[in-house]
Formats: sequence, C-alpha cells, structure tokens
Amino acid sequence: MSKKAVTTYPVHEYIQNRWSPRAFADKLIDKNKIMSLFEAARWSASAFNEQPWRFIYATRDNPEAFNKLLNCLVEGNRIWCKNAPLLILTVVKKTFSNNKQNTKAEHDLGLATGNLTFQAMSMGLYVHPMSGIDVDNAIKIFNIPVDYLPSTMIAAGYLGNPEQLPEHLMKPEISPRKRKPFNEIVFEGKFEIS
Repeated sequence: MSKKAVTTYPVHEYIQNRWSPRAFADKLIDKNKIMSLFEAARWSASAFNEQPWRFIYATRDNPEAFNKLLNCLVEGNRIWCKNAPLLILTVVKKTFSNNKQNTKAEHDLGLATGNLTFQAMSMGLYVHPMSGIDVDNAIKIFNIPVDYLPSTMIAAGYLGNPEQLPEHLMKPEISPRKRKPFNEIVFEGKFEIS
C-alpha cells in the first residue's frame, strides 16, 4: 500500500513515502538490518556530541523481552503493536556529562529517530513512533535510573494488511496523509500565530 505524500516542493523519495502504519506483516526483520537502524541513529547529530539517546529493543521471536516492552505501552497501542516484529523503547539521558541539565536531549533523540526512520525506509521497513507509553511502568520494568527518562516507543516492520486491524484503526490506516499548510508553520523573518 502506498501513501505517498503530495508535497508542495520536492523531497527525497523516502520522506515522501514515509508514514506510520499500524498493520505489520508477519515477517521477522534480519538482525543485521535491525543493527543498521541503530547504526544510523548512532551517527545522528547531538548537542556537544553527548548522544543522549538509548534504545531498548526486542523482537517478537523473543516473547519474554517483547512482552516487557509491550507492557510499557498504553492499552490502545498494545492492541496493534503486538503484531509488530520489532519494538524499541527510546530513553534519553537528562543531563550532560558535566551533570548540568540537557534541555536538548529529546530534540537530539528526535534527530536519532529521524535517522533511524530514514534508514528503515531505505531497507523497505516502516516505523511507527508513539508517545502512548506508561513511563512509570517502563522505569520499573527496566530499572531505569533517575537520570534517564523513557520517551517513546517505536514499532517497526514490513507493511501488513490493514484488514488485520480492529475496525476503528483501519480508517486512519488507509486514509491519505495530511499536513498543515506552509503558512501555519513557516515564517520568514517573524513569528505568527494563525
């Protein structure tokens, strides 16, 4: 299924074809491809080269580890994520090496996730980052230290059949992609609220 973005200006085909599916094929991802995702994230830019991102991952063929990650999700995401071949919990280190607060840590995690997403698209994989996680449960399950914060979960895999989803999730899966118009997000030399 293609959900190619209708862009105003030209962009790379991986950006144009990227979207966040909920239906994943019942096909495992080769371990080397998974490591390539993290390699792409590893080489992302970060403030003072602190690289504040951390990733905890599990594949569906390792049920014990996979279920730990699944249990970090809110119920609405668990419904469809259980079919993804790969789950990734993203975590950020909240301080710099000098123990000062890193207010750009989540920005840098976003850059790393962007690299991971671009790499995934280059290998025929799709990712669905989501904020619907139970942070307290993730901290407890993985014994995450106080200096670190669980941020998002990423489901990844090959595109599946939208008909495998519950009815209420099928419509967004097949609907066209939408974005705000330029005049709401891009301003030359000034800031405007529309």
